[in-house]
Amino acid sequence: MLGLMVAPPRPDAISRAMRLCMKAARLIVLVIAIGAGLLAWMMARNLGSSDAGPVVVQQEIDVDEVLVAARDLPPGSVVTSGDMRWQKWPMDGVGAGMVTRSARAGGAEEFVGAVTRSSFTAGEPIRETKLAQAGRGGYLSAILPAGKRAVATRTSPQTGAGGFILPNDRVDVIVTQRQSDNGRDLFVSRTVLENVRVLAIDQTVEDQDGRSVVVGNVATLELEPGDAETLARAEQQGDLSLTLRSILDGEGDTTTVSRRSSTVNVVKFGVQSQVNTN
Repeated sequence: MLGLMVAPPRPDAISRAMRLCMKAARLIVLVIAIGAGLLAWMMARNLGSSDAGPVVVQQEIDVDEVLVAARDLPPGSVVTSGDMRWQKWPMDGVGAGMVTRSARAGGAEEFVGAVTRSSFTAGEPIRETKLAQAGRGGYLSAILPAGKRAVATRTSPQTGAGGFILPNDRVDVIVTQRQSDNGRDLFVSRTVLENVRVLAIDQTVEDQDGRSVVVGNVATLELEPGDAETLARAEQQGDLSLTLRSILDGEGDTTTVSRRSSTVNVVKFGVQSQVNTN
């Protein structure tokens, strides 16, 4: 029986086969790497060219404008239009007493001329409770200088310069007393206060002879504490009259002066004369 004999593979053939397998494996790895790189480049390109950006959620806040102090205002300051301004303010932060433009658009004009009861810092909301306005309670005490006293005295057109006395005028105060001389009545007048500033006049309108006239019933005077006592005593002694002084008298010394005149006016049988009391 004839048997077939198979020759064993030659070593060089085995070596070539192994090299071919290694080349094929390297080629496969290279193809995979190139494919992965191409895929990554395409993904990066798509991300870079996308119009979609980061999503920002904006929450709208309701705001209003609040009247605030434009500068620091110490107590006793007279408020001007330049001392206030409107500032945007969150609606949920608007507190009681704040003046808003939506509620009071003319609030800035309303407070011009008011006097601050207490201090304001720049940017602080303007509150009506911290202001004293003319014609309302607390205004007189706000404008009264330190150490002064406001004293009211009754007056009339006959005793108050015919109703021509107005706030910030300066007057003298005269007291007229009735005295008895041997059963006859004498009237003695003397000046008790000079150069007194008038703070306010309580004025009413009356109809006289078919015409409306302004009549002051009560005059409020600015006095030193001692002069206030002098005025109170004079009211008990007789009738008071206010004499209006010239505005030129206020250019010099405007301090209140208590005065007891050594000369008095005496009216006797309708004849006026001056008597020296020294």
